[in-house]
Amino acid sequence: MTTVICPGSFDPVTNGHRDIITRASRMFDRVIALVVINVAKTPSFTADERVKMLRKSTAHLPNVEIDSYHGLLADYVREKGAVAICKGLRAMSDFEYEFQMALTNKKLVPEAETIFLTTRSENMYLNSSMVKQVASFGGEITDFVPKEVHDDIRAKLCNQPAIKET
Repeated sequence: MTTVICPGSFDPVTNGHRDIITRASRMFDRVIALVVINVAKTPSFTADERVKMLRKSTAHLPNVEIDSYHGLLADYVREKGAVAICKGLRAMSDFEYEFQMALTNKKLVPEAETIFLTTRSENMYLNSSMVKQVASFGGEITDFVPKEVHDDIRAKLCNQPAIKET
């Protein structure tokens, strides 16, 4: 059974994330969408909330599992026996960073490859930060996030006050 890891912060999950996970699920026997805990970031959603949103968003995909991890991605990949890491790319600026990460992961876990899936054109502009900003100001996010988690995201973010300039 071939396993791929689709890591990300998923803060929150977007239609772009779900598209990459869905496409990976057609190429691999087992997909683990992994909420990576990044101590350098301050997420809007807890790791448990992000896991729950991913589970709701991918419930229709029988070969997709959701997990969270605090540590080196390479260690997790090795622990799960994954053959690949799957990352989505929106633009060339994404590639530069992801290429550096791929080279690092290849050094740390040589038995696994990193594959890149380019985003669909309708998701090229989409990222979690944009979703959070729009939602926090009460804007409509229906076209940006899976319908299964739309209300969860709005409930959490729409009640947060906007940051005031000093």
